[in-house]
Parts: sequence; structure tokens; C-alpha cells
Amino acid sequence: MKDQIFISHATPEDNDFTIWLASRLEMRGYLVWIDKEGLLGGERFWNTIQKAIDSSRKVLLVYSNNIVRDGSLKSGIENELEYAKSLASSKNDTEFVIPLHLDDSAYNLVIGLPNINHIPFNDNWAQGLAQLFKKLDKDGVQYDPNISSTLSAWYESVYSTDSKIEKRKELYYTSWWSVKSIPQTFYMYKFFNKEQATSVRQANQLIPVAQLSNIISSFDGELSFDIVREGQSFKVLPQNIYSYQLEDILYGFESSGFPTHKEVENHFKDYIRYLIYEILYRKGFRKTVISNKRYVYYLPAYQKKFNSISFLYKYSSQKHPKRKSLGGIFKNKGYWHYGISILPVLTPFVGVSVKSHLIFTKDGRKVIEKDSVQHSYRRSKGRNFYNEHWRDMLIALLASLQDTNGKIEIPVTKKGACLEMKLWPETFWSEYGYLDPSRSMNENDIENLPYEEELIE
Repeated sequence: MKDQIFISHATPEDNDFTIWLASRLEMRGYLVWIDKEGLLGGERFWNTIQKAIDSSRKVLLVYSNNIVRDGSLKSGIENELEYAKSLASSKNDTEFVIPLHLDDSAYNLVIGLPNINHIPFNDNWAQGLAQLFKKLDKDGVQYDPNISSTLSAWYESVYSTDSKIEKRKELYYTSWWSVKSIPQTFYMYKFFNKEQATSVRQANQLIPVAQLSNIISSFDGELSFDIVREGQSFKVLPQNIYSYQLEDILYGFESSGFPTHKEVENHFKDYIRYLIYEILYRKGFRKTVISNKRYVYYLPAYQKKFNSISFLYKYSSQKHPKRKSLGGIFKNKGYWHYGISILPVLTPFVGVSVKSHLIFTKDGRKVIEKDSVQHSYRRSKGRNFYNEHWRDMLIALLASLQDTNGKIEIPVTKKGACLEMKLWPETFWSEYGYLDPSRSMNENDIENLPYEEELIE
């Protein structure tokens, strides 16, 4: 049976820390109560809060400068704290309230708490969490062992004490790779059958044209319908030509028949996927199919070696570029390759969502076919990769796609109109920074951890 833990905190100033703390406590198997209504900015109901404190085994006070306003405790914090202190004797627990010292606040903000040991979170959240777990264990606070796992045990004993979350401005790179510029008109050509569509697509090989059954898609509104077969020339004309403005595809339109907005959207996404593959293919990337039937694009080792790729970070003022390789030799068993799979998206940006993968080959080109071997190799190699490493490989891959003009683009019409992709993934600034662990997870720590491909990929 698991005990409930109540968290008292200043809203909204300490919400980020409180949500992080609650998630870590629940990961271990505790039942956690936080004021969800308060977190969302709604009305706080004292009867509900009072009952929650009554049924809790411990009350954690997020102790920071934010609990005080104009020299006095905020009313909500004071009510929760005073009520919890009144229950300490009936619960036979002199340390029913545990202060978690979050910042540089003075220890005398609250009467009666300076004499109670504060658990320090002001320097390193993860180390504070490890000390809190020890305190809860010492006081016999119960958690559900069925929820605990090899992963959470590793997080507590190794990862959490080596990593650090701190308040500092930091630039984060997302997995969205967005379009920079794109033609505004999209065309769909519907033919009588698939064979006709294929013949017209093959007659327009100078530009990328996508095909789904008897429909071909393009940004070019002037495709050639002239077919040459067995020395004879003839035309294969489409049954219908449909054209749509990008704005209509993104925001929707009414249709009483074929094609519906959803059908146009699907053909448009398929065409974006095809164009990204063409960009990769023209730079030497090849594709393979992984166990979930997803295509992964990776760079083979054509000369049985990988050249490092130089790149700069977005907004960087560094004078010397960073260098990163997209593959290498793996334990004398073959080669590892960094690869990506893509999922076209229209919101929040027009572009693709990117997933990172590790692919293993025997000779730098031929992919190892056995899924269990690929999984085993990914575990072994992937344990050494943290956020920074995955980020740098993605940035390096995009840098490798630039042409001599420093652009990532592909012509999509015979008149030279291009689809141009951004040079970096989408980014955003955060008020919190994260330091990766300084040591990797040991293979013995994860040998019994159930493998899910999505965790690695």
C-alpha cells in the first residue's frame, strides 16, 4: 500500500518545481496530492485541501522566497502549514512537515521551522530528491513496489545524483524541422488508372513528382503529358487537375465530393515526405525499414569511414565550428549510423517531425536484418548518448544537406521554384537549463529493463 504525500507550494511562482517533484515522487510509487485547481489558476477549496492533509503521511513545504508576500506568509501557505502542524501530535510525527529549501531564502521565514532540518534543493534538484527519498524511507513512508522499476531505481541511484536542473536561460532545439519557403499552389493530377499516372510521372523526371495510386502530386502546374513508348509519341491526359492554395490546405475548405480536404491534406503531406527524401537521397542518404515499418534515412560509410561534419549552433558567436560524425565503427562488429525518420506535419509549423535512430550495418552499407541484434546494439551504443549528443548529430545532419550557397533546397518546378528548408530545427528559449549526467548508464543496470523501440529512437 502506498502513502499519500501532500505538497504545499507558492502558486504560480514554484509551479515548475512542484510539478517536477510530483512526477518524480509518483515515478517511485508514492500517491501525491497537489492543488491542481490552484496550478490551473482556479479557485482553491479549503475543505478539499484540509481532507487531503488529513489523509497524508507527510506534508512537503516548498520553502522559497515565494511563500512570503510583504513580509508575511501567503494566506494559502499559512493555512496549510498551520493545519499540518496541528496534526503532528495526533499523527505521532514531529516531522510531519518537511521543508524543501529551494533557493537562498532565510531559514526564519516561518516560525517553528528553523529547528526542523531543511532538505536542500537550492543547488541541485536531483541531489535534493535523493536526500528526500532517504528521509521518507527512514520515516517508513510507503510506496507501491509494483510501480518501482529498474529505470526508476537507476534514476535515483545514478542519473539523478549526476544531473542538474538549474534556473538559467538556455536555448532548446526541438524535433521540428520546418519549411522556410514553399510554392503557394499545390496540384493533384488524377488519371484513369495507376499505369497512366506512372507513365506521366516518369515523363517528368527533371522535377520531383509524388504518386499515390492513380494520382500524382506536384507544385508544377505545367507537367508534360507527352509519352514516348516503342518509338511512338502520344499524350496521356489526366481526367482532372485540382489546384489548391497552401492557405486552403492549412485552414480547410468545403468539398461535396472528391477530393475532400482530408484527402488533399494527405496527398500534400505525402509530397512533403517525398521531397525531404529526395533532399536526403541527393546527399547520399539511403533508407531502411525498421521493425515498426517506419523508414529511416541514414548515411552509409561509402569508403568504410565517416567524415566529420562542421556546424555552428544557432545564434552562436563561436569562431571555430564544432565537428560531429554521423557514424563509426561499433565494437569490431560492424558500423553504427545516425539516422532519422520523418513525419510530415502542418501544425504548429509546415515541415516534418524528426525522430532520431541508430542503425547498424555489417560493412557500412548492408543493414543487419535481425531485429533482436539491432535492438541489442542500440542499447549498448545508445547508453552513451545523452541530449547534447543527439542534438549535435541532428544539427550536423542538417548541416550536411546544405548546398554551396548555404541553403537546403530542392527545385520543384521546371521554371526553378524551390522548396527551401530551414538550416536548424525549431528552437525556443527556456528559463531553466539542464546538465546531462557525467557518466553513462551501465549495461548491467538495464539488462532486465523491457525494451521499447520508441525509447531509443
